[in-house]
Amino acid sequence: MTQVALMAVARKILSMSAGRVVRPDSLEEALKISAALDVRFHDLKGDAVVTSKDRAFRELFRILEASGLEYALIGGVAVQLWHSEPRTTLDIDVAVRSHESVPRAAPEAAGFRMLARHPHSENWTGPGETPVQFSDDPALTFLIESASRKSFEGGQVRIASPSALVKEKLRAASDPARRESKRFQDLADAKSLAEEHPEVEEQLTPAERALLKRAL
Repeated sequence: MTQVALMAVARKILSMSAGRVVRPDSLEEALKISAALDVRFHDLKGDAVVTSKDRAFRELFRILEASGLEYALIGGVAVQLWHSEPRTTLDIDVAVRSHESVPRAAPEAAGFRMLARHPHSENWTGPGETPVQFSDDPALTFLIESASRKSFEGGQVRIASPSALVKEKLRAASDPARRESKRFQDLADAKSLAEEHPEVEEQLTPAERALLKRAL
C-alpha cells in the first residue's frame, strides 16, 4: 500500500464520529487500519522518516508460513487484530519454539536484517525499518500451541488466541521486573481484550480473574 493510500485510510478513521467503533471485515482490512495509524503517528510527530509495518507484515508471514515454522503472532499487533477498536503499535512480535528454527536466508533476501540477540529474544528490522522481535521464551510456548489460523491474502497467519493473549498480558502485568508503565499497558490490554471477548474470563484461573479486575 502506498503512503497516499495509507493516509487516505487514516483520514477515514479520524473523520469517523466520536465513539464509533471500527470493525474490520477481515485481517487485510485490520492491517490497513493498523498501517494507516502507524503513518498518522509518524506524521503527527513530524518524523522525517514515515514507516509502516504493512509490507513487512506481508513479507514476514508469507515467509514463515512457507517455511512451516511453528510460531504465533503476539504482542500489540495480535491484540489489535482481535480487537474492534483501532490502535497503533510499531513493532511485530513473534513467539517461536527456538531461535534456531527461524528461517534466515529467506527473510534476509526479502530485506530483513538481524540486529541483536538477547536471552530469549532476537531483534530484527524489516522493510520500512519495521522492528521485528522473535521470542523463544519457554513461558510463551502455550501461545504457539493455542494459536488460531486466520486467512490472509490467500494464505494464513497464526495469531495467539484471545484467551492466551489475556493470560500472557496478565503474566507480564504482574512481573515486578517490568517498568510500571509497561505493566500498566499490559493490564489495560488484558482488560480491553477480555471485554471484547467475554468468553475469555471463563478460561482464566481465579488468580488471573482477580488480577483482571484490579483497578488501574
